[in-house]
Parts: sequence; structure tokens; C-alpha cells
Amino acid sequence: MNLAEAKSLGISFKQRKRVGRGVGSGHGKTSGRGHKGAKARSGWHQRIGQEGGQMPLFRRMPKRGFNNKNFKAFYTIVNVGDLNGFADGATIDLAAILSAGVVSKEKHTDLLKVLGEGKLQRRLVVKADAVSASARTKIEQAGGTVELQPKVQYRPKFARMARNEKRRPPKTDKVTKA
Repeated sequence: MNLAEAKSLGISFKQRKRVGRGVGSGHGKTSGRGHKGAKARSGWHQRIGQEGGQMPLFRRMPKRGFNNKNFKAFYTIVNVGDLNGFADGATIDLAAILSAGVVSKEKHTDLLKVLGEGKLQRRLVVKADAVSASARTKIEQAGGTVELQPKVQYRPKFARMARNEKRRPPKTDKVTKA
């Protein structure tokens, strides 16, 4: 602490730097902006993160965070016409299709989708995660049935998690003295 601070009487703001008020002020003539160039002009500003041609820090850092692309659902796709190789009354699911070699499994997925291209002459029970409308009608016209697998839902969409309910004691009526 010095005498000037002691005399300030609680004023917490520094005095404003007055530029362009003569040589004696120390901030005259060019007003602390140097000589010429874009930085000396009014209206100049530099883009945030600009490093003069060097690759900026925000581009050198790896990408992080949430991305919807990671959660896209991929299906192993089979057409109705490809199911004619199975026997009548057979139950068709992803394991049966893969073991028969009808198609190969799509990367990183356990989901099966049946599309309606081709004709079906067999009576089949199809267990799939998704079925197109035309495929459903062709399977049912051939005398088969379609069973959709239930989707795994870990938490209802937009539902609040009940965190505080565990900590609060259960509400009870007031106990009256007998």
C-alpha cells in the first residue's frame, strides 16, 4: 500500500488513459499505436485464434465431444427374395441368415432389416428389428408371420433422472402424541 492508495477514499477505478493529448502526456502523436499499418487504423481487429499463418491451436488440438454419428443405427439388410432358400415353417433371424450365408453381417451391428424386393414362396416366421411395409405384406401373403424384436431403451427420451429421490426420506404423515 502507498500514500496514493490510502488517499483514494475507496475509489476502485484507475484513471483513464487519455491518448492523443500532446507529446508531454507520453501518449501523443500516434497514441500508442505505432507507425502506420492496419493496426494503426480504426476498425482493425484480428480474428480470434489467428497465429499469423501458423496452424492455430484450436486446429492442432484433437476433436472431442458428442457426435450423433456414433449412434447411427446400421442394419444388416436382407431382401424377401433371398429367404426362399429356407425350409417351410423355419424361423428366420440374424443368426440363421448368417449361418446360411445369405448375407454377411454389417459392421458393428446386431440389427436385421428385411426389405421387400423379390417374391417369397415359403411360409416363414421372420424375427427382425425392422421390416419394410412391402416385405411385411409379401411375408404375410405367403402365410408367414413377422415378429419385431423389442428395441433396447436404456432410458426414456427427455425423462429426468431421479437422483434426489434416493436421498430424501419418504414423506409420512405427522405423528401425533397419544
